[in-house]
Amino acid sequence: MRCSWADSSEEMQLYHDTEWGKIDRDERYLFEMLSLELSQAGLSWSTILKRRSGYKEVFDNFDVDKVAGYSDEKISELLQDPKIIRNKLKVNAIVNNAKQIKMMHDNNKRFGDYIWNFVDNKQIINHYQTMEELPAQDELSQKISKDLKKRGFKFIGPTIIYSFLQAIGVINDHLDSCDFK
Repeated sequence: MRCSWADSSEEMQLYHDTEWGKIDRDERYLFEMLSLELSQAGLSWSTILKRRSGYKEVFDNFDVDKVAGYSDEKISELLQDPKIIRNKLKVNAIVNNAKQIKMMHDNNKRFGDYIWNFVDNKQIINHYQTMEELPAQDELSQKISKDLKKRGFKFIGPTIIYSFLQAIGVINDHLDSCDFK
């Protein structure tokens, strides 16, 4: 048995079963998930998953250094590419956020360490019985969102950050009845 939101497609099932709620501290993956989560705003996750390979292609497999160095010309090209959601605010936010993460790296800091320090490097495992119980945001996502904004990150409200934390395994919100908890 799996969380009901994952039943809509094979892509959703695969993502649910192998990634969602699983701890991952890889810097490239964290940047990818932050970028995909902010791209999802106002859309469904299935819409983003269907374009995930396109995002990886046009954003150089989410290589932080490469994306941080994108020129205005490159950003204009991205905004014409049908493989991604062509929203100027979202595309600019991805490039901006790469610059912020690169700045951390340049100062010998890891984005993953920064995120995991908010929870003392311990996964939060919630115990919900129904999907309706899952919050869209919480105190932690509000705190991280606020701190990221102070650091210059864009398009990272508390709802986007909550989804991001679920995606990278900081928060495990699989239902108690889910075989993948």
